[in-house]
Amino acid sequence: MAVDCGWGRLILGQTFGDPADIVAALRAEEPGRRDIAAYVTEPHVMLALAPQELFLDPSHTFRLNLAASHPDERVPVGFTVRPLETAAQIQEANRIYAARGMLPAPEVFLLAHRDCSHLSYLIAVDGQDGSVIGTVGGIDHVEAFGDPEDGSSLWCLATDPQAAYPGIGECLVRAMADNFRMRGRAFMDLSVMHDNACAIALYEKLGFVRVPVFSIKTRNAINEKLFIGPQTEPPLNPYATIIINEARRRGIAVEVLDAETACFRLGFGGRSIVCRESLSELTSAVALSLCDDKAVTRRALEKAGLRVPPQRRAGDPADDEAFLAEHGRVVVKPARGEQGKGITVDVRSAEAMERAIASARAHADTVLLEAFREGHDLRVVVIDYKVVAAAIRRPAEVTGTGKHTIAQLIEAQSRRRAAATGGESRIPLDDETERCVRDCGHGLDDVLAEGERLFVRKTANLHTGGTLHDVTAALHPALANAAVAAARALAIPVVGLDFLVPDPAGPDYVIIEANERPGLANHEPQPTAERFVDLLFPQTAI
Repeated sequence: MAVDCGWGRLILGQTFGDPADIVAALRAEEPGRRDIAAYVTEPHVMLALAPQELFLDPSHTFRLNLAASHPDERVPVGFTVRPLETAAQIQEANRIYAARGMLPAPEVFLLAHRDCSHLSYLIAVDGQDGSVIGTVGGIDHVEAFGDPEDGSSLWCLATDPQAAYPGIGECLVRAMADNFRMRGRAFMDLSVMHDNACAIALYEKLGFVRVPVFSIKTRNAINEKLFIGPQTEPPLNPYATIIINEARRRGIAVEVLDAETACFRLGFGGRSIVCRESLSELTSAVALSLCDDKAVTRRALEKAGLRVPPQRRAGDPADDEAFLAEHGRVVVKPARGEQGKGITVDVRSAEAMERAIASARAHADTVLLEAFREGHDLRVVVIDYKVVAAAIRRPAEVTGTGKHTIAQLIEAQSRRRAAATGGESRIPLDDETERCVRDCGHGLDDVLAEGERLFVRKTANLHTGGTLHDVTAALHPALANAAVAAARALAIPVVGLDFLVPDPAGPDYVIIEANERPGLANHEPQPTAERFVDLLFPQTAI
């Protein structure tokens, strides 16, 4: 018996009498799909029958006794869990799967199986904007094949890596367990990678226990990282990894030159290009220097007729205070630097400005004062003078539980952001975070009310806990044209432009910075890595 789940088939080993028949079923896997043979009792026999085609999945199976466990009485804070219903929700769920590196299910399949008796799909929905922030699927074994053990299983649990709410995955698991419990099922199984310590800790907390159940999969491109063994080269950060994975997919040779700085060489057909993440040899030293100094960037963009905020170099205290008095609110930032280091946003007093200047000087000798502008922080990625992705960047925020202090919420959210971004995004518990919390009328030791959301940073940089939310389809043509014009003014083939906009769907903007090495990760579903490799090796473009 094989159950089609959209992303592939779940081949139920307990319904087969001969291991050879399971092998034959796996060999029938369709291209671009990911079949799983679960509940296999003789994995060694199957592997012996097809050692070059199959491998033993390095996952553990955990089981929840539904009769012994009890329904969860806790109400999710800030979101709700409900059945998957619409095509728009399916698209959002598949966006989350893409962000997590998981295989999506076709929209047509999910629409056709929303009310299927043996398949269940649940989503977590943000209470503020109605967006999907988590998803999970389940299979009723009784409805699927008349399981005499009255079993069920949970599959493809995923949460939005940008979501600020705690407990999304836990609530989805509990909701699916309640779904099968109400149907009278005896247990619910799930599979988890053997080294996913955080997920295993959650499942054990919920009462799951490990059971000796094994799964077999086919050796294909989707499963490659599970059977090629440990990485022999030093690991790279997510921004380099997304590029080298795309390069390898096209048969482009990859040589890691320095893992710590994310430097690597790509080679194909006699052409060789050295990159540091998205900064390549195609970016000239002149273009690099134009982006390196924010004051120089601003002058170049202003000369090109693009809108930029008023700015001055910090120096004489009286002149600095006069600039603050003229504009009321300012941004203080080092002229050089990245990842939001040394930047203080929305400074309103001379005393705060003095402290901010001192903080910025720890990162660069030259400090800039810039008129503060309200608006959304918009990152536009331009590759080969075409807009590839646009995303609103939101500052780090936490959601109150009514039990935990703001400092505890920040630490927990920081752990979630780090886990979702390979350690690249964390919320620092520093003076700037304390200032932002204080400006909102709170202290780090205050207990935030249940459901209350609090921004704990004013910059939306990913490295300080910010999140990215794709708006490419809604981007106003005036903003896209301005981004391309800015890239041409800087003569740079790959750049991330930082805008402040009232609305990404409107024409108004100011450009505040240009990043010569923009992070290409976290822009799902936009093909940032694909377009970057197209630029470097156009002959490999599909």
